Amino acid sequence: MQITYFGHSCFKLKSKNRTVITDPYSEEGVYGISMPKLTADLVTVSHQHRGHNAVEKIKASANRKKPFIIDFPGEYEVGGVSVFGVKTHHDKVNGEERGNNLIFTILIDGITVCHLGDLAHPLSDEQLKNLPAIDVLFLPVGGPSSIMGEEAVQVAQAINPNYLIPMHYADAAYPKDAPLKKIEDFFQAYGTAVETEEKLNVEKDRLPDEMQLVVLSRT
Repeated sequence: MQITYFGHSCFKLKSKNRTVITDPYSEEGVYGISMPKLTADLVTVSHQHRGHNAVEKIKASANRKKPFIIDFPGEYEVGGVSVFGVKTHHDKVNGEERGNNLIFTILIDGITVCHLGDLAHPLSDEQLKNLPAIDVLFLPVGGPSSIMGEEAVQVAQAINPNYLIPMHYADAAYPKDAPLKKIEDFFQAYGTAVETEEKLNVEKDRLPDEMQLVVLSRT
């Protein structure tokens, strides 16, 4: 399974037969970046903000007449891809300020991927208990409406994936006054820095034994 990053919280998960896009964004929903033209079988939306729900940007793959959109909690199975969506919050006061957020666990090509969306609080013991073993974690790290810094590191350590991939941070194309933190701020909290990679190919029988930080460049 191959992972490509398109900026903000948008990734492409490409298996042998299916493609999943997470949190597609519109230009008015982010800061100075735009998405390429993409196709997918399945699209997940963590919450209803234009930086995360621009599903009209995604066209159907050759397998479907239109992409299957998941923007609600529950269990789904689409073309051999299993998705489980769980409600969390986009703030630290049970959604009273910014509403809810969905965490998605996606099983594709035998790989278990977890996308935290704009999670803005630590996960409870019960929420952690209900998560399966995670091979790949997409972790928001730039705030200001999601976890960042030490709090993001603590969430990652609690989940303990094989691959940790940061998202939702400001890259070089963002204006200087963008409210998101830069990846370097997360490196400082995490205690190490890594070079960016273009894509990540994940194989179930070749996962790292310990959590490995991977930063993907925006395509």
